Amino acid sequence: MRNRALFLKLAQDIRASYWFIPAALVLAALALAHASEWVDRHTGMLPFQLPAAFIDTQVDGARSTLSTIATSVIGVTGVMFSMTVVAVSFAAGNYGPRLIGNFMRDRGNQISLGILIATFVYALSILRAVQDPSEASGVDAFVPQYSMLIAMIGCVIAVFAMIYFVHHVPETINVSNITANLGRQLELEVTKMIEADAELTSSSAPEVPDSDPDNTVSLLTAGYIQTLNYDQIEALSTRENWTIRVDKLPGDFVTRYTTVVSVWAGDSLSDQQVTELRDCYAVGTSRTEHQNVLFLVDELVEMLARALSPGVNDPFTAINCLNWMHNALKVSQFQGDGMVEDGARKHLFQPKMTYDTLFQRSFEASLPYCEGDHLAHAHYKMLVADLQGKA
Repeated sequence: MRNRALFLKLAQDIRASYWFIPAALVLAALALAHASEWVDRHTGMLPFQLPAAFIDTQVDGARSTLSTIATSVIGVTGVMFSMTVVAVSFAAGNYGPRLIGNFMRDRGNQISLGILIATFVYALSILRAVQDPSEASGVDAFVPQYSMLIAMIGCVIAVFAMIYFVHHVPETINVSNITANLGRQLELEVTKMIEADAELTSSSAPEVPDSDPDNTVSLLTAGYIQTLNYDQIEALSTRENWTIRVDKLPGDFVTRYTTVVSVWAGDSLSDQQVTELRDCYAVGTSRTEHQNVLFLVDELVEMLARALSPGVNDPFTAINCLNWMHNALKVSQFQGDGMVEDGARKHLFQPKMTYDTLFQRSFEASLPYCEGDHLAHAHYKMLVADLQGKA
């Protein structure tokens, strides 16, 4: 599919946004309000009736209840949003700005905010439907009883969402939880890469000729590569009988003129073919964890470096980061065939990730920071000895 890389990037951007899930829940609330109001105006079509105790609200009581729900919920939503901003600012300042995406992608925060905003919108929509009796215009009193019941249920759900949110926000900025989440995600990505490589053993990427490529492709835009559609690269290579070398990977910064793909095609590429190759890439303003295992390592190293800075001096957080990087390296040694010998990759046209690369980006990058702290350096040497089989 053309532009699949762009669609994947948009999906990642949406996942890291605070607008998509709340907006979707608001639309669902509007649809539910319309449907429940229709049911209230056609209650005779229902196969059953609720007990009178559930549907005996009068006009004044309905207005008062719905107004209270709407005003209180939107007030709490503002406080919750402020808490989120404070938490994200705190995490960015203390643990590193590149961790902001982890908090933005938190489904718990997105859904909690969405539930409260949707409850507010639903209550306002139903409040509009409540009617006073009017003899002059011949309008009968109308109280959407079933809609009122749904609004009360929504209010209860919103209360539980608020309780969850107040509990969840401190958890998300707990440094042990942050390092554990990064470490587990790194372990999972390394495991997936090794397992995917085992399935690729029967296939091999075409050997790259020793000669210079016939064509090189740049993206004509600057930024960080966020997504690369390896399937489209492979499909183009097979369809056109090209030999393709991927020169730049997700996480790399490219200029307008940086070569991202080299092609041995035996002839010059047409404009359409060049466009198809460019469509395999999606570029953004920052690095992301998508298709970029080393970015997870860099985040742990950044946390370690900040923890050992003179202004913080927290060797225990640094030790925690070392432990999770050590865990990922152990997985790369012993999971399946491991990465020690030939490395591993998820896709045929992707360069193999090796154990040495992981070690250099994690432990070797951490050494200058650990050397200045006795506790961190002692733990560092112990973990390195274990990795080398000397423990």
